[in-house]
Amino acid sequence: MHDFAPQPDLAKPELYETLARAANALVEGERDAIANMANMAALIWQFVPDLNWAGFYRAVGDELVLGPFLGKPACIRIPFGTGVCGTAAALAATQVVPDVHAFPGHIACDADSRSELVVPVVVGGRVVAVIDLDSPTPGRFDDEDAAGMQLVAQVASRAI
Repeated sequence: MHDFAPQPDLAKPELYETLARAANALVEGERDAIANMANMAALIWQFVPDLNWAGFYRAVGDELVLGPFLGKPACIRIPFGTGVCGTAAALAATQVVPDVHAFPGHIACDADSRSELVVPVVVGGRVVAVIDLDSPTPGRFDDEDAAGMQLVAQVASRAI
């Protein structure tokens, strides 16, 4: 059993370093990708404040398919290049979106979401998944959140 206690008073860089260490400890020795994504989604949900959705989309062919997550039911399939998640996957680049309503082609799976952070998980130069975080707060995510979640994506790249 793992008991990871987030420390809400940490500055963002320290919070994400702690989250990445916890994620690494959680998935260490486990080879099942779905189990690891599920546990990592739960850990992200536990550590990162002000979220209404946290989880993974898996790259399958030329689209993303819903993976383990916490939050309201979500879109199941997203073509590469479509919406924030599909753009992150197509470009293999992190997307920080302060206002999802201003993002061209945004896919509204949850009307309560106002900002979004999507980080690709890359293995061998290929996007295998994305980590998607949504918040009901406009402008919730910044470059520190992006850099922190990129640390978590590095852990995911070894675990899925």
